[in-house]
Amino acid sequence: MATVANPHVQSWRTALAQAGEASAHCTPSTESGRLTRAVGLVLEAVGLQLPVGSDCLIELPAGHPQRHAEAEVVGFADNRLFLMPQTEVSGLLPGARVFARPDTDPGDATEAGFRAKRLPVGEGMLGRVVDAAGRPLDGLGPLKISRRVPLSSPPINPLSRAAIDSVLDTGVRAINALLTVGRGQRMGLFAGSGVGKSVLLGMMARYTSADVIVVGLIGERGREVKDFIEHTLGAEGLARAVVVAAPADNSPLMRLQGAAYATCLAEYFRDQGQDVLLIMDSLTRYAMAQREIALAVGEPPATKGYPPSVFAKLPALVERAGNGARDADGNGGSITAFYTVLSEGDDQQDPIADSARAILDGHVVLSRSLAEAGHYPAIDIEASISRAMTSLITPEQFDSVRTFKQMLSRYQRNRDLISVGAYAPGHDLQLDRAIALYPRMEHFLQQAMHERSDYASCVSQMRSLFTPA
Repeated sequence: MATVANPHVQSWRTALAQAGEASAHCTPSTESGRLTRAVGLVLEAVGLQLPVGSDCLIELPAGHPQRHAEAEVVGFADNRLFLMPQTEVSGLLPGARVFARPDTDPGDATEAGFRAKRLPVGEGMLGRVVDAAGRPLDGLGPLKISRRVPLSSPPINPLSRAAIDSVLDTGVRAINALLTVGRGQRMGLFAGSGVGKSVLLGMMARYTSADVIVVGLIGERGREVKDFIEHTLGAEGLARAVVVAAPADNSPLMRLQGAAYATCLAEYFRDQGQDVLLIMDSLTRYAMAQREIALAVGEPPATKGYPPSVFAKLPALVERAGNGARDADGNGGSITAFYTVLSEGDDQQDPIADSARAILDGHVVLSRSLAEAGHYPAIDIEASISRAMTSLITPEQFDSVRTFKQMLSRYQRNRDLISVGAYAPGHDLQLDRAIALYPRMEHFLQQAMHERSDYASCVSQMRSLFTPA
């Protein structure tokens, strides 16, 4: 018996086929949440599940110059996400929709859907000045790059790192001779305000023997950024440098990202087999940015108002610098890093300064009393140390360094007696020798900002100080 088609079933089938064809041309809906709270630096959103570190877009009202505000997930509690805007925003409304930022590189997604933030790197970055998001600030047009990499990188196995076994010429006489720095070493530059820190960094950037210089200006004044690039670094230094600027008016999130991005750029050039000088100014501003974020999301303060996460972030950043693994031929790149540490009120026991000393391979201390006396660079040789120095220099140079420090220390301890005429020559033969050598030692430690002094000549000049005429 023949089956009779039901006209109602047929009409439903036709309607479903038409709906399927229409849906193929529709834009997929985007999962969104809504803004429920905005207090201080932190925004709260519900209705959206995203991992920490994800980028978000927050809808702004009609008529606003921007369509969306950019933010990042910095924490969560129950079903609430804590967001921090990447720029200063105004016009946010209660209940504004929050979206996950669409990714332009779908191949980078994990199974959970999280996409790491990726920023530009490459040889085309040399000579350029960019912000913490990799956008040009120098007005020289778009960046010529072909690669983007995640901001974070897996830690290097400490046993696979190459040893610090060769000298990096910084071009600064006092550092080359008395605080010799090796390729892959991480040094701290401890200084208060106005003691010549930026000038010293500029001298190293211009005169170093490194192949590439990466400069991270984190949390500094906007005027200082331009002054450092145009006058301190100069055209000679900028030609082989990349500058990442995240000045003080940037959000704390962008200041953190600026430091991570500068390190990321240094890692890229190191992986290409080049020797990199990384200058981070300053590690203290980086710590302050993390303190702002941590306190805003409710982390309890600990040492002098710094939450525990600050002291976890510092070594995580610093340990990314250093030597990488070497290939079968013994070749490999390096990151020699100088991190400036601002000593508040010239207090060397500041918690950030104290923590930095513990995780760095040495420190150069700048003295305010030397700067006030017109002694530049104002390096306090007695308070400074390079922990990798003994494995880099010859026994002859080590003897010269030890003699230099002994003579300098002997003179400084008796300086007041000498200046008032209370010391009579002949009572202490070592002090007599220190008094005779001091003018030459003081001249040796001083250097004009446009004067370069290579490593070999520094060692030779120091040795000649103690050679009888």
